[in-house]
Amino acid sequence: MIERKVRVRFAPSPTGPLHIGGVRTALYNYLFAKQHGGDLVLRIEDTDSNRFVPGAEEYILESFRWLGIKFDEGVSFGGNYGPYRQSERRDIYKQYVKQLLDAGKAYIAFDTPEELEAKRAEIENFQYDAATRLSMRNSLAMSAEEVAALIESGHQYVVRFKIEPGEKVVVNDIIRGEVTINSSILDDKVLYKSADELPTYHLANIVDDHLMEITHVIRGEEWLPSAPLHVLLYRAFGWEDTMPQFAHLSLLLKPEGNGKLSKRDGDRLGFPVFPLEWNDPKSGAVSTGFRESDYLPEAVVNFLALLGWNPGDDVEMMSLEELVKKFDLSKCSKAGARFDYKKMVWFNHEYILQKSDREIAEIFMDVVKQHGVETTLEHLEVIVSLMKGRVNFVHELWDASSFYFEAPVAYDEKTAKKRWKEDSAQKMTELADLLESLDDFSIENQDKAVHEWIEVKGYGMGDIMNAFRLALVGEGKGPQMFHISGLIGKEETLARLRRAITVLG
Repeated sequence: MIERKVRVRFAPSPTGPLHIGGVRTALYNYLFAKQHGGDLVLRIEDTDSNRFVPGAEEYILESFRWLGIKFDEGVSFGGNYGPYRQSERRDIYKQYVKQLLDAGKAYIAFDTPEELEAKRAEIENFQYDAATRLSMRNSLAMSAEEVAALIESGHQYVVRFKIEPGEKVVVNDIIRGEVTINSSILDDKVLYKSADELPTYHLANIVDDHLMEITHVIRGEEWLPSAPLHVLLYRAFGWEDTMPQFAHLSLLLKPEGNGKLSKRDGDRLGFPVFPLEWNDPKSGAVSTGFRESDYLPEAVVNFLALLGWNPGDDVEMMSLEELVKKFDLSKCSKAGARFDYKKMVWFNHEYILQKSDREIAEIFMDVVKQHGVETTLEHLEVIVSLMKGRVNFVHELWDASSFYFEAPVAYDEKTAKKRWKEDSAQKMTELADLLESLDDFSIENQDKAVHEWIEVKGYGMGDIMNAFRLALVGEGKGPQMFHISGLIGKEETLARLRRAITVLG
């Protein structure tokens, strides 16, 4: 067999927001393609015109832009195998429908939905197949003249794949090994509908994968039952030599209990299941996304990569480039991967720590501006360096460090009761006088002067620093005290001290 360049595809349907499981599928396709020097194609499966949702395609594109997963060709990227929207390939599909009909490998069926429902009620576990097809309204049970007359008069029809019973169908799956079934358990699937002149998923994918020279089909476990049908379609067209290798990924499971991950799980437990916020154009409902929930894209990618695959070592933090080097499709798990959203939060915290203070400050600047505060990036960088280890999300930096920007308007009651003692006002007055006398208000000089004063006076270090913190912060949180006073400056430090003395007494 001729060695072919690796080509994989991600083929979402524009029927709503992109689920995080779909993002993982796209990521695994990306990692596999890049590792083998291949191409990743973005194909839009919009043949189901009834389920099309305006804005969904742009949402998909924007999601991958944010995540940093880049396609080599496809919708909005161009390429030599287009068009890449299935709705724009109608004439191509019609040729292959005709080819199957001419070869006797497919047939035309006129059964109405009502007729099919009646047959299901009549026959338990009814299946449209070799045992039942001759009792139905189709071109196998009707004369050519009857068929032509019905088509001529405008009757809607479908084209069904004629599956011969008793054939052994083998699916070679990279993850699951060899899967063998008997064709007798398959029904004659609909391949084409005259109502909208579009193929179904089954035909469109086979034709597109063949014409676009796709070498590997990496997709979710939910598509595994359709794999034998796809193998039979490749045989019917005589394309066995170019049939792609299959790899069916495990399901993403609920964080707790049984079943696959759903939006309801996210709503119940407080985490997103979509990459970006989604505004449903029909219902008006708004669903939050990882981006709007303040997750870093690198953290999302790293977390998803390890849902169903393990590199075989203890390393968890990996960049996209490192993931490409280590990824091994054959080591993906057959079992479902539980969506541990708490681990997702851990990854986000670790990526905040890993990023430079300047990078985090640039993100935090938007949050600070939303609170009506004007400051410099350099000032924020210093605050970030002191506070980023205390948060899981960048937006949490505001609650953790707002005292750098705003004086407390109230004092935490429990902290005040515990930390502000009968002599605290007098001691803080002395501290204020000492700090006011300092010409050098650097962190180092404050630290030296205050420690010497405490030692000379015989005061308890904890008593002084706890009351000092309450006066400047309003509660018992924050980094080392002189990092706070040094950053807010001498004038603001004295103002806060004297206000606390007045208010707390």
